[in-house]
Amino acid sequence: MVKKFFILPVISFFFLKLVSAHCPLCTIGAGAAAAGAVWLGVSKVVVALFIGAFAMSMGLWFSNIIKKQYIQFQKTLIVIVVFLTTVWPLMPLFSAIGPLYLSFMGEYGITYAVNYSIASSLFGGLVVLSSPLISKKLTKLREGKMLPFQGIIITLSTLIIAGSIIQVLV
Repeated sequence: MVKKFFILPVISFFFLKLVSAHCPLCTIGAGAAAAGAVWLGVSKVVVALFIGAFAMSMGLWFSNIIKKQYIQFQKTLIVIVVFLTTVWPLMPLFSAIGPLYLSFMGEYGITYAVNYSIASSLFGGLVVLSSPLISKKLTKLREGKMLPFQGIIITLSTLIIAGSIIQVLV
């Protein structure tokens, strides 16, 4: 029974047509970085950053699979659903709650309990969304010349820098 569940996905890969995805290497890279972060024992908030990046990359990837538009904002809805269905079930595993003090609210200020992991996963998704724009700007600055694997380098280096900053701060 277990062999059927393993063999079926492997066989199905041979019957797939070429998929034009957002960036399969970025998706795999973000997932591998999250797994590496867990293995290295880094903060849950940093792991949430990489999970958010992975979820956004998967959402962008899956949104390109359906070629025909059936409803308005179809791609956006697919990205949101994939992001939420990836991040939401993992929340109990990497949830980190902490304070957010707003001194300008009220006479003595107000403190809210904030889930840092949710904010971090949303920031990871934002990094993946903004990486293609940064890549285009860099290509324009370099007069149309691209570096090899430029998009992957920008995405992963931005995630690693952000993760390092979060690790030190949290």
